[in-house]
Amino acid sequence: MIKAAVIGVGSMGMNHARIYDALEGVALVAVSDTDTKAAMAAASRYRARYYADHATMLDQEKPDVVSVAVPTGRHHQVALDVIERGLHLLVEKPIADTVSNAREIIERAQAQGVQLMVGHVERFNPAVRELKRRLEDGQLGKIFQIHARRLGPFPQRVRDVGVVIDLATHDLDVMCHLTEADVVRVYAETEQEIHTLHEDSLSGLMRFQNGVVGVLDVNWLTPTKVRELYVTGEKGMFMVNYLTQDLYLYENEYVGSDWDTLGMLKGVGEGNMIKLRIGKREPLHVELEAFAHSVEEGRPPPVTGEDGIRALTLAQAMVESGRQHTAIEI
Repeated sequence: MIKAAVIGVGSMGMNHARIYDALEGVALVAVSDTDTKAAMAAASRYRARYYADHATMLDQEKPDVVSVAVPTGRHHQVALDVIERGLHLLVEKPIADTVSNAREIIERAQAQGVQLMVGHVERFNPAVRELKRRLEDGQLGKIFQIHARRLGPFPQRVRDVGVVIDLATHDLDVMCHLTEADVVRVYAETEQEIHTLHEDSLSGLMRFQNGVVGVLDVNWLTPTKVRELYVTGEKGMFMVNYLTQDLYLYENEYVGSDWDTLGMLKGVGEGNMIKLRIGKREPLHVELEAFAHSVEEGRPPPVTGEDGIRALTLAQAMVESGRQHTAIEI
């Protein structure tokens, strides 16, 4: 039985506690939060012990795995506290507030020989996993563009980072995961319309080494939540709805021209639209299950520290590009 603990039981950490409590072969032993009422509520709901201080919890409970779900600015120190005790950890995305802090987390985890996983949960959405499989099978042929739309209202829980670090990191990671290619250049226009401290709107572009173009439309200004991903290639387009876990394939139908002079040229016409069958599961449940299995079997986690630092590097480049109004070479 793997003993699990959660540090930080706000909206995300509470879900970690819920899933650990439900996972087969895992026992949630304790939670901690500087908000004692929140810690008590989580502990009572899931029959665990609570602590106001995470270091005390780690020393007394000695869990096998720990989820770090504190605000981004605290990821670095809390993660190091877990690592120095030789405990395996999952750090919610983004891995840290700066690339240098992320690098230290990775290096210390390697030195201690502990498993470090970063919580890029969208990779575990069943629709994304099926999309990845179909792209690897070549069902779209050459990929031209990946377009992400992640829109919604301002979340009251976020105060320490802007929309790029909080939301766009999801899509940056998914795009890198799908293309399996490095990014060579980014350009962004960011706006600060309502958020008092950070950007709340991003219109971004990425150029991948293999020629794929990434387009990001992300904001905290839209009154309804939109979570969509479009992948366009030579054989058509896939569309993912993250919220409903639906995956659609829009097939190309090539059409010729009636104009004799252009008889050799072909354009793209509208072909079949197919809704693909997806076995739906909660992505966070799949993620934590994969983390537990990685620890149990002693194999690398599916989302590594290097994956986390890559998404953070790109996000920070996007923020800097928005400030400078210029493209940033990666």
